[in-house]
Amino acid sequence: MNRKAAAVLIGVMTASILTGCGKGGNDNMDTNSKSNTSALSSGEDAAASISSSSKSSDDIEQTKILVAAAASLKNAYDDKLIPMFQDQNPGILVEGTYDASGKLQTQIEEGLEADIFMSAAPKQMNDLNDKGLIESDTMTDLLENKIVLIIPENDASDITSFEDIERASSIAIGDPASVPVGQYSEEALTNLGIWDKIQDKISLGTNVTEVLNQVAAGSADAGIVYATDAASMPDKVKVVAEAPKDSVSKAIYPVAVVKNSKHTEEAKAFVDFLKTPEAIKVFEDYGFTNALS
Repeated sequence: MNRKAAAVLIGVMTASILTGCGKGGNDNMDTNSKSNTSALSSGEDAAASISSSSKSSDDIEQTKILVAAAASLKNAYDDKLIPMFQDQNPGILVEGTYDASGKLQTQIEEGLEADIFMSAAPKQMNDLNDKGLIESDTMTDLLENKIVLIIPENDASDITSFEDIERASSIAIGDPASVPVGQYSEEALTNLGIWDKIQDKISLGTNVTEVLNQVAAGSADAGIVYATDAASMPDKVKVVAEAPKDSVSKAIYPVAVVKNSKHTEEAKAFVDFLKTPEAIKVFEDYGFTNALS
């Protein structure tokens, strides 16, 4: 082979080797590039998954239910029971509206979109049930309260019994027309032979909280409320007597799901929760007695 032919052969071989190396380098670069892209894509997917999970946890769609409850239940519900239930059931938002049971009864009859009703006496619940406005199979006598006579905490009065209420110059009592504690008050004072004697001294409250506040402010010398209400203001009022047992009916608090509730299952879940030992314990801490036992 002459020199010229040998030179051509060496050039061809060299070019072939360089082409092969170049191709191999590109393959490695392509492989690394694809690997990096895949890793980045996986990381983005994971981040998106975490973000989606966090969002679903924080932005759970909630069903709102309304509890129409006697005014004397407000503290126990708002302070403890509703937050406790919502912690266990994040998909349910509970709101409370509180007033005299008779007023709430009227509102439900007129179309209040309440899901649950809890009254301070059986009368209002039974009236609604008779009108077909209550899910009868959910009605439960849940709690019992006590009827007590109170005076301002710093009062040195000699009023020490229900019979002594005649000595007061002004007496705060719930309106018997719509307020259960007023109905219990009238019943007790009638049976004790006092009701007719004090008519010119009575100031009628629209709910038990109003009666409590009148005595706490000193605008009434005495008042009749539930034991639980008196316990909520120990620095403002003092209990001087409990209504004699033979003078008044038991103050029973029934609860039930309202017939026209749009969220029956959620409402039943809340009523079932109120019957649990942990919920009953809260009620007892606020001065109620378990009527289930």
